[in-house]
Amino acid sequence: MKETAFNWYADMGDGNYRNPILYTDYSDPDAIRVGDDYFMTASSFCNTPGLPILHSKDLVNWKVINYAIKNIPYERYATPQHGCGVWAPAIRYHEGEFIIFFPMPDEGIFVTKTKDPWGEWSKPHAIFEGKGWIDPCPFWDDDGRAYMVSAFAKSRIGFKSILHLTEMKPDCSALLNEGKHVFDGNENGQTTIEGPKMYKRNGYYYIMAPAGGVKPGWQVVMRSKNVWGPYEYRNVLVQGDMPVNGPHQGAWLDTQTGEDYFLHFQDVYAAGRIVHLQPVKWVNDWPIMGEQISDVAGQPVMTHKKPDIGEKAVEAAESFRREHGLADIYAPDASDDFGGDKLGMQWQWNANHSDDWYSMTGHGIELCPVGKSADSSIADAPNLLLQKWVAPEFSAVTELSAVTLGEGDIAGMVSLGVDYGAVAARKNDGVISIVSISGSQTFKNEKAYSEDKVVELARVDADVKKIYFRNRVASLPMVEKNVTRNEIYLDYSLDGVNYVNVLTYEATAGRWVGVKHGIFCCNEAGTDTAKAQSAEKGEGVLFNYFKVEKLEG
Repeated sequence: MKETAFNWYADMGDGNYRNPILYTDYSDPDAIRVGDDYFMTASSFCNTPGLPILHSKDLVNWKVINYAIKNIPYERYATPQHGCGVWAPAIRYHEGEFIIFFPMPDEGIFVTKTKDPWGEWSKPHAIFEGKGWIDPCPFWDDDGRAYMVSAFAKSRIGFKSILHLTEMKPDCSALLNEGKHVFDGNENGQTTIEGPKMYKRNGYYYIMAPAGGVKPGWQVVMRSKNVWGPYEYRNVLVQGDMPVNGPHQGAWLDTQTGEDYFLHFQDVYAAGRIVHLQPVKWVNDWPIMGEQISDVAGQPVMTHKKPDIGEKAVEAAESFRREHGLADIYAPDASDDFGGDKLGMQWQWNANHSDDWYSMTGHGIELCPVGKSADSSIADAPNLLLQKWVAPEFSAVTELSAVTLGEGDIAGMVSLGVDYGAVAARKNDGVISIVSISGSQTFKNEKAYSEDKVVELARVDADVKKIYFRNRVASLPMVEKNVTRNEIYLDYSLDGVNYVNVLTYEATAGRWVGVKHGIFCCNEAGTDTAKAQSAEKGEGVLFNYFKVEKLEG
């Protein structure tokens, strides 16, 4: 049985899977196996809650089960810091604890832990404070000593393409020394090497890291008999003849039966960095990833047999699905009827958030009209409620209760990339009008600048009770090889049947992220962005559902 909701499904239902396994922007993924369970995390930048925790029983079917941090440390993240915040994390399991190391390129490297990945994670603590250290990964050796391998962000520290190793306390509480550089990609054609993950196998220390840049790059594997090196290296996964650009950055995983796989991302421009799964074979203690095309390297596969997790694990997976009401084939959620008592796992806010920003009514969600000055950009509103794209094409529809709009409120649907747009209902002097909002972000010294263009489109009759907003995403023909393109259409309707298109533009990704879309409610009567009416008093604007459907036509 497959889920009935529209989504991208990797499981083909015949013992095989297709890539990507997640057509969703889980950038810089890392994953582990603990017994019969796989857990993945990914970058979350300035969106909260942050550090998504995904779970799978078979490496193909995944669900978001939790987030490791509710809000990001530091007050500056009360407003969107596009492209900043939580960068490439690493997740590990050590002595009964799940541990995530994550970098914030302007602040340092942080650690959070838990014994229950479905439960609460510890308050992050800094193992390193300062700018420019990124992409940390912890490693515990057989002798009990522990290390952290990391990389550097040129935009913060002035150099890049170098991997660094530092010894740390085994409990991850502090670094023990300044460490040393163990690999310099500037010396051997491995420029922009970053995102290292450290492992040990058959007496070799392995560092697996992407190089060459996000879109044109490849996967490098280094090995040494000494943790401090010197490390020899090979490029083990390249694009080859496949349409999967930049196949790199991820996690080496095994199954209960001894099979090996590599989980990595592909940058597909507006949709962000989607997740692929490659088979791995070992030859003379070197991994070859994907379909072998040379003595040392492979290229990505587009379909493959599902990982063999063993009969007992298959039985355990079936029991798990029954217990959690999951279909045989599933994927992260997209649609939401807002019928629960808390937000679905697909949702994140545009910055650090407050639980007072929304209220679940049992038949919809009331978004509190957080104050916003009329001349501030919608892209910089912290209370945009957003989710990632879940397929190359789709249509998303939401229904707004017009009678819940208060004076000065503006509420509707938003699509957020570097180029952004929104269609909304706005109430001024007791009159509701439909408006479009559009703009484009520019960046200087890692700070975003944007200015909205707001156009009033129509006045709404007083007897209209519901307003419908729609976001359509369609694929466009490629102009350049392997460069995916998408068109965005933002529409509104007063009857849920006949829609009026108000904005059409080619999608552009956000700052290191794919386009996100969702709903919002602000109030332009005041300028205090911390001021909000109380949703608990029924003063919020009601959205009845958010449906993600197949794009028709």
